[in-house]
Amino acid sequence: MFLDLQHLCVQYPGRDTPAVNDVSFGLTVGEIGVLIGPSGCGKTTLLRAVAGLEPVSGGSITLGGEIVSAVGRNTAPEARRIGMVFQDYALFPHLDVGRNVAFGIWDQPTTERRARVAEVLELVGLGDARRRMPHELSGGQQQRVALARALAPRPKLLLLDEPFSNLDVDLRERLAHEVRGILKAAGATALLVTHDQLEAFAIGDSIGVMHHGALHQWADAYSLYHRPATRFVADFIGHGVFAKARVELHADDKDGAGAHKHVVTPLGELHDVSPAVLAGLSVGEVDVLLRADDIVHDDASPVLAEIVRKAFRGNEFLYTLRLKTGEIVLAHVPSHHDHMLGDWIGIRAEVDHVVTFAAEPDGAKND
Repeated sequence: MFLDLQHLCVQYPGRDTPAVNDVSFGLTVGEIGVLIGPSGCGKTTLLRAVAGLEPVSGGSITLGGEIVSAVGRNTAPEARRIGMVFQDYALFPHLDVGRNVAFGIWDQPTTERRARVAEVLELVGLGDARRRMPHELSGGQQQRVALARALAPRPKLLLLDEPFSNLDVDLRERLAHEVRGILKAAGATALLVTHDQLEAFAIGDSIGVMHHGALHQWADAYSLYHRPATRFVADFIGHGVFAKARVELHADDKDGAGAHKHVVTPLGELHDVSPAVLAGLSVGEVDVLLRADDIVHDDASPVLAEIVRKAFRGNEFLYTLRLKTGEIVLAHVPSHHDHMLGDWIGIRAEVDHVVTFAAEPDGAKND
């Protein structure tokens, strides 16, 4: 691993619990990692520890085979050769784009410096903006200038702290795709912090979900969505709810031979569940994760649900639905199915990836 965190802990003086608690993960050369989680989960503290701005109270950080952080050992930030892109871009308003980008490489010979500035500005798609001032640029352009400035010194590692948070919502995901392309073209190894799932999915090779200082899962976006390791990850990623269900063992014949499992939910039995998934389920009460894309609007279905909330999302609605038995589920429904609040519609479950957790008491809050 090029960046390797082992059992990392960061404890602030006067606090009872660590801000970062026993976190381990790694990045290979050229890989983009993303840390995501709610405010106060420890992701920015972890980023600052990697940068050398926070001492660690346990574990270690290794960069390029060298331990840069451990208890009693903290390589200075400027000696780590790490580039940073900040939330507010931190561009110098009195310097033009070219001089902003050249800020970290003034010690290089003029010819080399100018060539490098031109190279990274071309890389971020701003080759003709060298003489423009920061206030003349859009937010997205300023963000790319900040990225070019961070890349100019050829850092070992690039850290990005909520780099899209100041941009319009519609621009964030598009720019995240653009930044991913820039980082890949530069061959950069990068670690990014965000609270936005779409940004994380758009830019990250590997994504870590944090909560209360702990890393709950480090995986690709597909695995986080379809194979969450904990209830928190399942609840935090995507739109979904936990529904009470039961795994039952049915016999194929009267003698009890060839018994097989069924998953019965408030919407009926789940069909077409793979034998491998069924084999891993324990018989009894469980909580099954039902995401909005697992619930299909079907007028022919005998299962009816009342629309209690609806959110328009352009090509679809996100319906919040209440079954006759009182359970709440979510559903993505094409926007031409524009039903009214209080309408009852037919729904059925199509669950390709069955995710279950141990049943919790009614009213228990996932934390």
